[in-house]
Amino acid sequence: MVRASRRRRSIIAGFQQPGRLAIVRRTCLASVLLNTLIAHADEARDEAWWTGPMLAPNAATLPAGRALVEPYLFDEVTVGHFDASGARHSAPREQDLGSLTYILYGLTDLTTVGVLPRFGYNVPPDAPNSSNVGIGDLTLQAAYGVLQYHDGHYTPAVSLVVQETLPTGRYDRLERASDGLGAGAYTTTLGVYSQDYFWMPNGRILRARLDVTYAFSSSTSVHDQSVYGTPYGFSGHAYPGDVFTVDAAGEYSVTRNWVLALDVIYEHADSTRVSGSVPPGSGSVPPGSGTMPPGSGSAASSAYPSESGSSYSLGFAPAIEYNFSSTVGVLLGVRIIEIGRNTAATITPAIALNMVF
Repeated sequence: MVRASRRRRSIIAGFQQPGRLAIVRRTCLASVLLNTLIAHADEARDEAWWTGPMLAPNAATLPAGRALVEPYLFDEVTVGHFDASGARHSAPREQDLGSLTYILYGLTDLTTVGVLPRFGYNVPPDAPNSSNVGIGDLTLQAAYGVLQYHDGHYTPAVSLVVQETLPTGRYDRLERASDGLGAGAYTTTLGVYSQDYFWMPNGRILRARLDVTYAFSSSTSVHDQSVYGTPYGFSGHAYPGDVFTVDAAGEYSVTRNWVLALDVIYEHADSTRVSGSVPPGSGSVPPGSGTMPPGSGSAASSAYPSESGSSYSLGFAPAIEYNFSSTVGVLLGVRIIEIGRNTAATITPAIALNMVF
């Protein structure tokens, strides 16, 4: 009994010593804080703010009466070219400065409509720059929400999207090739957009998107110098190839304000065909792109068959977002294409301002 009593007094005295007591108190406090953090580790979805990644549009439709305006400014710099076998070659530096703006409105909770105007200014190598900032093709868009994301459920948000691009930009009869900012064709794009949320082991949110689109275009008449590489005096038609695109993107909520984003985008384009003729003495036919009809003689028009060949590209677009609030944020990113075939190798820095009203 005496030894037990002494042992108890020794333990009590040890706890009463200032140093040991402080350690015990800190340990208990740390334990309480740790238990609190573990119990509330997951970031709430409404606590995370986003602007969206650089390339993949949102699958979630806007609430009825809400509007989104998101202007992009970009500078597409050509730094090389991939041939038909995918080998990369050096190419003269070219810059295509432009803007693309999303202007969307929630018509109903499940239907979002909008327009996407474009503007551009080209700086080609060894040729005059665009004569001024020009209007590009205008896109009309409608999205219908098939599925909506709800907390606690495993169903992602899924939307069906239809876009119609109108040929509002100049594309032929060009005094300067750099003034060409459109395709001259009506283009219909059908898409399926999806978006989901994942909570990481540390409780932060990873927002993921997967967008798949298929675009097909009408043929268009082409005259003189054009974006299709035709010379002065040319008269004929262009048949743009269909384009299939897959964009997988993720955004990681580092803090409420700061977000890291990455797009991985694959695009395959069918061959674009140009056919027509060039009267003698009015233009030149690029080497290998046309032949004189048999028996036509030098006074006849030159036939102009041309095929671009199918192409593909694989691009990566890392970006960083800063969100001032849940409705206003800015994004700074760069799209890099360094894998492809029959396409250009490009680096495209961009900045965007996302605003919801």
